[in-house]
Amino acid sequence: MSQSGDELDAIREAFFEEFWEGLETMERGVLELREGEADRERLDEIFRAAHSIKGGAATFGFDVIAAFVHDAETLLDQLREGERVADETFLQLMLEAVDCLRELAEPDAEAPSPRVRDVSERMQALVAGAAPGAAQAPPASAEDAPSRVTIRFEPGPDMLATGNCALPLFAELAGLGELEARVDLAGLPTLDDFEPERCYLAWDMELDSGAGIEDIRAAFDWVSVGATLDIQGAGAELTSETPAPAAAPAEAGSGTVDIGAVPESGRTSAPADGGGKPAARSRESSSMRVSIEKVDDLLNLVGELVITQSMLRSFDATNEEGLQRLKDGLEDLERHTRELQENVMQIRMLPISFVFGRFHRLVRDLSRQLGKQVKLEIEGEQTELDKTVLEKVGDPLMHLIRNSIDHGIESPEARTAAGKPAEGTLAISAGHEGGKIVIRVRDDGKGLDLDRILAKAQARGLVREGARLSPEEIADLIFAPGFSTAETVSDVSGRGVGMDVVRRNIQDLGGNVEISTEPGAGTTLTIRLPLTLAILDAQLVRAGDEIYVISLLSILQTIQRDPARIKSLPGGGRVCEVRGQYVPVTSITEAFGGDPEAEEGGLLVVVESDGESVGFFVDELLEQQQVVIKSLDANLGHVDGVTGATILGGGQVALILDVPGLVARWRTGSRPRSVQAA
Repeated sequence: MSQSGDELDAIREAFFEEFWEGLETMERGVLELREGEADRERLDEIFRAAHSIKGGAATFGFDVIAAFVHDAETLLDQLREGERVADETFLQLMLEAVDCLRELAEPDAEAPSPRVRDVSERMQALVAGAAPGAAQAPPASAEDAPSRVTIRFEPGPDMLATGNCALPLFAELAGLGELEARVDLAGLPTLDDFEPERCYLAWDMELDSGAGIEDIRAAFDWVSVGATLDIQGAGAELTSETPAPAAAPAEAGSGTVDIGAVPESGRTSAPADGGGKPAARSRESSSMRVSIEKVDDLLNLVGELVITQSMLRSFDATNEEGLQRLKDGLEDLERHTRELQENVMQIRMLPISFVFGRFHRLVRDLSRQLGKQVKLEIEGEQTELDKTVLEKVGDPLMHLIRNSIDHGIESPEARTAAGKPAEGTLAISAGHEGGKIVIRVRDDGKGLDLDRILAKAQARGLVREGARLSPEEIADLIFAPGFSTAETVSDVSGRGVGMDVVRRNIQDLGGNVEISTEPGAGTTLTIRLPLTLAILDAQLVRAGDEIYVISLLSILQTIQRDPARIKSLPGGGRVCEVRGQYVPVTSITEAFGGDPEAEEGGLLVVVESDGESVGFFVDELLEQQQVVIKSLDANLGHVDGVTGATILGGGQVALILDVPGLVARWRTGSRPRSVQAA
């Protein structure tokens, strides 16, 4: 039965999910290797990842990828067998190979590009020669390099049940030489006894190849469980521990079917688009892996909801017992719904290691490029964060790391002269604090030159001459658009298009970023983010006839309106004295372009963002509850001062205030445009 195009696309999509995970495993493993060391467990992990990529690529007709990985796999195998050492040349070449595989997997990439050909030629040259300082491999003998071998392969009966099949095996063997294979059908039972997930086939193969016996045997590693393998030829014999007699070539009609010669490019029933190139494929995954425990909890809750639904359907409203059952059922429904929501949110939570894992390579490459020695320390990798937030926080963190290495950590010579270790330290940590995710990026570099930052800001007109700023306020100037103190522009930094983008992106996620520095000792950047962008712990307030939603995390306090504490400013606007500080105040109606003379409520809600506070007059505080955030962008476009909307229990739509945006606009003296104009 042939597979439809949609089914094949789904299978290829699954392969690419494994492909990207395999690449990450390879890159992480190579980065963890140390020069001159050969950790067998880590090498096996890298080798398995490469082997899986090669097998899958060959199966789906991505021949360029399969051939490229084969060279990398050979080098890794030589390292495992002690035939070479993990020197800097080897490690760098493996990392470049990972980059080339990423390039080959892109749908619009050339196949192969000059860079891919260059890395491939260097790998082949390294395979052919001995690594510098490595032990020489013994010369190949007839035993190690058979010219023709016969193979009898009887897979375990559970091979199909475990998701494996023989096609990738044939493709890999065909990559070693000229392969002919015949399938043995003698083990097929009658139809009544046939089990679809059980493998009844065996294969007899003849392979003309210069490959060694161990290379041939390695092709069977992933299907070796419960299997019988017999390899003979050219004076070499290699049989599994529980061998079965090798079957002689079958005569016609003896229960075997000749499937013909397998071409070197491998066999596949699902050729890729474009002659072995991956079909259109975006690296951003629309799927995520969820632990079976979380799925089981979800299914249990669904079962409880079904039981509660049955209970509610069966109640009798004509007697007191029936009404009590209704009350109990509604209480159960409320509890199960709350638990279901919490469990669904947990499914969306992923460890932040998905983001932190890529920084090892970034730090290594950037420190090499800048001639610096940097040690990366990571803490709190298992801290969980909503998938949506996780996908958007990577780029801001990358900007911060690049700036820390480029501007913060000194060269080895400068650090030695200052009495520091030649190797600098960059520490990244994540954890939960006060209902938020807190990420810190800390370096032990020279810290910020506050005098230079202030002078640069005054020269650009960002700060007036003679202004008195605290060290924290001066450090905060680096987030101004276009601000940079770099003497020269490079491909690393100097154009002033990094830190302002970082702050804006973090604020778009409902978070904030703070900076602290100590001259000569280093700089720490702290990012605070909400756990999720889908659910908000909120305070509902009424202003006039409208209900608004304010994040509980943004509210500092709520006080009664006292006209004696409210002062008008000469240039317009009002402030209110709150705990010894004057806070700008306004009504929510005025904030959205309404009538500033409209009657204002008797309560003042003080909110805070990035250390700045604003007070809003409201008529009434309503309940606190969790609300589901609905985006307005699709229908209304961006609405200043509003981060979204939610639907309340009574069906009313309430706007969710964008506290960081409102505070920022108040700080700059501008006002949000009205919702009606959006």
